[in-house]
Amino acid sequence: MRLRFRFYACALIVMLMLPIFAAACGNDSGKPKVRVGEVARTIFYAPQYVALAKGFFAEQGIDVELQTTAGGDKTMTALLSGGIDIALVGSETSIYVFQQGADNPVINFAQLTQTDGTFLMEREHDGTFDWNDLKGSEFLGQRKGGMPQMAGEFTLRKHGIDPQKDLNLIQNIDFANIASAYASGTGQYVQLFEPQASIFEREGRGKVVASFGVESGRLPYTAYMAKGSYLDEKADVVQKFTNALQQAQRWVANNSAENIADTILPYFKDADRAIVIDAVKRYKEQGSYAIDGVFEQEEWSNLHDVLRTAGELKQDVPLEHLVNNRFAEQAKQTVK
Repeated sequence: MRLRFRFYACALIVMLMLPIFAAACGNDSGKPKVRVGEVARTIFYAPQYVALAKGFFAEQGIDVELQTTAGGDKTMTALLSGGIDIALVGSETSIYVFQQGADNPVINFAQLTQTDGTFLMEREHDGTFDWNDLKGSEFLGQRKGGMPQMAGEFTLRKHGIDPQKDLNLIQNIDFANIASAYASGTGQYVQLFEPQASIFEREGRGKVVASFGVESGRLPYTAYMAKGSYLDEKADVVQKFTNALQQAQRWVANNSAENIADTILPYFKDADRAIVIDAVKRYKEQGSYAIDGVFEQEEWSNLHDVLRTAGELKQDVPLEHLVNNRFAEQAKQTVK
């Protein structure tokens, strides 16, 4: 009788402890859960969707929960408040947080894209293009302080154009509404991400005449980052995450635009396959997808130049202050 009592007592304890064990593991599968917030849902982030679709995160033993937190400010707020564990956002946001004197700085640990992802579209294209054509025109740009706009202005200045004086720069339209504003007739020129640029070309609404990614050079444009405390406490999880990303980056580098498009289409349910292929092809051809997550000093310095030109840099921030390359370097060396 006493033995049976002990058995039932032990069974009861185990049953009561199961939810605690499950919570500690992150989910019912026993895999640690990693909450990732992406600043946008875009073909520009193709390697991330490849890692999810091909099961690379799962193979590493982690469960990635992806959510779209539209806008850099919202994404960073979610990260700092604990709503997400890892943010996929422009590296400039980590500098902004640092400049505000954060006690627990946000650290970049894996790079996803290495160029700007926007293109210059001209509404009335006659077959030729010169940057001087923009002078005096109505230019529909991106949000002030965001990397697309800063890379755009950096490029314009490189070509002798003062964005504030030489053209009518429109910046009061939300990111989500820029494409529709252009479609309704606003702007002679517009700065667009893919696939919207390819969609408008097929619809005859304009012609892509230049790439801001090519013009502004290599940048740590979009990266995964987390609070320093998370990297310390969850180093094994972060390494597994970076390993999966490295596997996806190599897969993207070694596969055709068609294969990549077919793999990521479930994340763009309403997208036309041909449009996705065109968008992926453009990004691959200009080297937008990083082949590994390692941050290079030259890219970090170029980011400073872009921020400085836009008047958004209060002080230079050494790469080692806000970048931890340890995870990406290990993944680069060990993941085949």
